[in-house]
Amino acid sequence: MMASGPIENATIVIRDGRIAAVGSGLAPPADATVIAANGRIVTPGLMNAGTQLGLLEVSSVPDTSDQAVSSGPLGAAFDVEFALNPNSTLLPLARADGFTRAGVLPAAAANAPFAGIGAVLRLSEGPQILDLPRAMMFANVGGMAAASAGGSRSAQWILLRNALEEAKRYRAVAHPSKPRDQLLNHLDAEALQPVVAGRMPLAVVAARESDIRQAVRLSDDFNIRVVVFGGAEAWRVAGLLAAHSIPVVLDPFADLPWTFDELGARLDNAALLQRAGVVIAFTLPPIHLSHNAGSALREAAGLAVANGLPWIEALKALTLNPAHIWGIADHYGSLSPGKDADLVIWDGDPLEPSSAPLQVWVRGRPASLETRQRLLRERYSPKQRSNPWPPEYR
Repeated sequence: MMASGPIENATIVIRDGRIAAVGSGLAPPADATVIAANGRIVTPGLMNAGTQLGLLEVSSVPDTSDQAVSSGPLGAAFDVEFALNPNSTLLPLARADGFTRAGVLPAAAANAPFAGIGAVLRLSEGPQILDLPRAMMFANVGGMAAASAGGSRSAQWILLRNALEEAKRYRAVAHPSKPRDQLLNHLDAEALQPVVAGRMPLAVVAARESDIRQAVRLSDDFNIRVVVFGGAEAWRVAGLLAAHSIPVVLDPFADLPWTFDELGARLDNAALLQRAGVVIAFTLPPIHLSHNAGSALREAAGLAVANGLPWIEALKALTLNPAHIWGIADHYGSLSPGKDADLVIWDGDPLEPSSAPLQVWVRGRPASLETRQRLLRERYSPKQRSNPWPPEYR
């Protein structure tokens, strides 16, 4: 898929980890290693815009969970990049499902309403998995988050607005000769500087229409970049979001309300937003933020297509759109010259759950599709019954 759309019978030339050329009928260089896809679908490596990959392994085991901080002074300054685990068994699982990039979000921080700073991962093998640190700031609002921020969503918005005001004037009042009476500590005030300067998007985790409207108003009042994350009722204000160029990262599975904030959830949310001109990308419900972050999202994207979203727009929501939203479109998101050579050859429709990657490349390097799950399947397979060795020795 090019940024401009699909190409039939394309040849893709890779050099030094990047796409050198792509076109229909293009002759490969004389010294090239040729891989014939034979009519298969080739896409960019897919991207899940909102995960906790590398932060959460087993939710019931505290020492494998680094997605939240419940005590101490950190709010906006909580940064997940220092806890990322490149040896997580869930990274190869997502990669084997065709995903080569992922947005990583914090769940919560002690100084609400901020949850902290997220990053973008590159799902390559080896220790260097951080693609873009400090990619976005998260703030949680709504009924379920109210208890940690004054007990009311009004308190959440007042605290959020106050924090942005304090961050804007932080440099001016930080001089020792001037008084400083602020709710923000200096760590959080420093962390918010890229947000108020417009360099870092503020991802507002919100579901209810009224909160989404407040997020739009916040964007206007402070002249900051806002992304609506979740947005179960975003379809109600699709025109408003499009007019203000505010993207939405949504869960295509959301059709029944888990909370009263989501009473308006519907399966054609993605289609309605896209039709109105809103840039969309996809995430998943909390249970899949680390486990099945790849396979479940492909199924979710297919569900969005079944409910009116054009197929090519669903693919963009898994590639080009999250790249633009989280600031990595300069090197990822489409099969265009100059971009990283993240490619997947599929054995069928990538939005069909029964399909699977035949080959995956990350920055031009073939990536292993081996997973712990497959190794366990082989170890305990019925075909091993005749093996004299016990399973743990196979």
